[in-house]
Order: sequence, then structure tokens, then C-alpha cells
Amino acid sequence: MVVGVRRTGLSVKNCTAAGFFTLNSFPCASRIVHHPKDIQPTRHNCGKNWSQHGPSVFLTFPQDYYGKTLKTRSDLKSNACLAPAQPIPAFVLKALKKIHPEVTSKYYGCGLVVPECLEGCKLLDLGSGSGRDCYMLSQLVGEKGHVTGIDMTEDQLEVARKYVDHHTQEFGYEKPNVDFVQGYIEALKEAGLQENSFDIIISNCVVNLSPDKRKVLSDAYRVLKDGGELYFSDVYSSRKLSDEIKNHKVLWGECLGGALWWGDLVRLAQEVGFSPPRLVTANVITVDNMELEAILGDYQFVSATYRLFKVPKISNKASLVIYNGNITGFGESLEFDAQYTFKVDEVVEVDGEVASILSHSRFAEEFTFQPPGVPAGCGVKKPKVCANTRTIAPNVS
Repeated sequence: MVVGVRRTGLSVKNCTAAGFFTLNSFPCASRIVHHPKDIQPTRHNCGKNWSQHGPSVFLTFPQDYYGKTLKTRSDLKSNACLAPAQPIPAFVLKALKKIHPEVTSKYYGCGLVVPECLEGCKLLDLGSGSGRDCYMLSQLVGEKGHVTGIDMTEDQLEVARKYVDHHTQEFGYEKPNVDFVQGYIEALKEAGLQENSFDIIISNCVVNLSPDKRKVLSDAYRVLKDGGELYFSDVYSSRKLSDEIKNHKVLWGECLGGALWWGDLVRLAQEVGFSPPRLVTANVITVDNMELEAILGDYQFVSATYRLFKVPKISNKASLVIYNGNITGFGESLEFDAQYTFKVDEVVEVDGEVASILSHSRFAEEFTFQPPGVPAGCGVKKPKVCANTRTIAPNVS
């Protein structure tokens, strides 16, 4: 049933628990941070050329920590790699239950990374580790889809590869639809991953471990198809980190020492060509270790999930969209991000940014689009309501 035009407000879950979440300090407001005054330039490790230090101390930190120091999830010293920011959907829980216990026990992600509309897609997991997310997603893309995991840690890859045949049989597939590649997430070409070859890239608490975030984003952009998406969960800091924190081995391994200031994500993403990052969820990170707390002082951290798209330049025109409800697991509504939730058959006004994303990505067939100025419900194949004559002004923000 169409109920007219609904203006959705920014409602970020799990971000109000601490008073430091403001427009200029943390990603809870990042969806609307498009103004230069809100993106302060900083000198940050993310801007350096990773090849200058290559697989140096910054890369050996996580290799040793995840390959040798950590044996199971219980060895972690913070909740940065534990708590998901929202309830796990039933169909995802069902998929997770089919994954081998050893794969699950050696998984160290900071959230649950499950983008929507996956059937038949070709996915890449940056920093796939033991392969838990790959095996979960391989069920959601189906036998005609494919998932590739890339990781630099041989110990983790050994676990992931060990259970390829096991999961192929468990899922009832004739042949594997998942493979694992050893390499660096800053060097996807060198790992043999082709340009314009993936529909979706995911990453779960891994980008912070890279010494060159810009290279990670630019390589991800290169291997994505037009209309593709980078959907990832990672750790962000309230301000630029001190050298003491960035050089601390345990903090680096716990996903805190390499955390990016969230404003730098907004800047870097757009510099390499992505649409502005859109916040999906955010969750406050706690550190239950007195020694580490003393080093961190008043720094604050969140694990946040963002979605970035490889789409044409954004128009400044708003649009009316109607979600058709055909995405598996999202039959009644689609929570696209912290700003927009689309209910089936409800006409929603979206800004030009979201209109461009929806119309040029895999979501294009999941929505009906109406041009600005058309009465809500009109101009579609099967109009529901044509009584609303509200005119939508172009988005000039």
C-alpha cells in the first residue's frame, strides 16, 4: 500500500551511548558530512605509499598477531573484533550454522558484513582470514555466484582452504563457488585479481590493519565493476592517533592502532572515485584491559559499517523511489543505511546521491523510480495512489 511521500530522518543506532558522537567528531553523522569545514585535512599514515615500506613492521604486526599470537577469539583483548552492531537476520544465522567450527573459532572480524541482493553476484572479501564470511556469503550468492577471499596470512588461509570441499558438500553444490588467494589488500593486481571483475567487495575489520588505506580503496575501486559496491565494517577513531598508539603491536593487532579517523575515510573514498561513504551501523568499542586503556587515554573508537559505490557522478536532483520487496530476506523492508529504510510499496523521497546509487547499481531492478515533480504513485507501471501532488525540490546540498 502506498502511503505517499515519506521524508526519512537520520537515525543511527547504537551511537547515542557516548556523548562524543557529534558532526565533527565521529561517523554517526558522516552521511551528511559533505562540507569542507567538516573534513579537516590531517597528516595520516593512510596517505603514505605502502610500497615504500612494503611488508614491513606494519604488515608483520597483524601477520604475527593473527597467525601466531591469537589461537581463538577468546584471546582478544577488546570487543573491537567481536560485537555486531545489529541483530543477525534469521537467514544469515542459518548460513552461519553450516560453517565448520574451526573456521568460526579462528574468525576475528569486528561485525557482520552481509550486503543485500546477493544472488548470482561475484564477491571479493578483503582480508578473508579463516574464511567464515566467505563460506557464509557463498551460500547467499548461490551456486551461480562466486566468492573470492584474499589474505596475507598463510596460517589463516590454511584453515580456510582446508574446508573448501567440506563446505561444497555441506551446501549441496556440484563444485566449489569459493576460492582463496594469498596477497595484500593494497596490491590486488599483483594477486591476480582483474579490473572490473567483482560486483561487490566486503571487508570485516581488516582495512585498519593496512598501512596504506588509500591504496586499499583505489585497488578496490579498480577491481569493482561499474555499479559495484564496497561494503565493509572497520574501526574508526575520534581523532588522529598518536605515534605511540600507531606503533603499539597489541593495539595494532586489536584493530585500534591502525584505526582511521572517520573524516579521512570520507575524503579518501571520494578522491579515488567512490560515492560519498554511507553509514549503515556503528557500535561503541570498549577496551577491558587497564594497560591498554592507559595508553589510549581519551581516544574513542567505534566499529562502523559503510557502503561505497562505483557509480557515475551524482546528480543534484531528488527522486521518488518505491521498493518492490523482492530481495531475499528483506521482503517487508530494506534498511539501506542509517538514513533510509524502504518499506514495500511505500513512496520515499531520496536525495540525488541515493537516487544515483540505486539506479546505477544492482539495486536498479529492485525499485521503481519516479522523476521529481510527479505526484507520488503516478508514473509507474501499476500506480497505487495518484492523489498526492507534492512537488519535490532538487537537492542542492
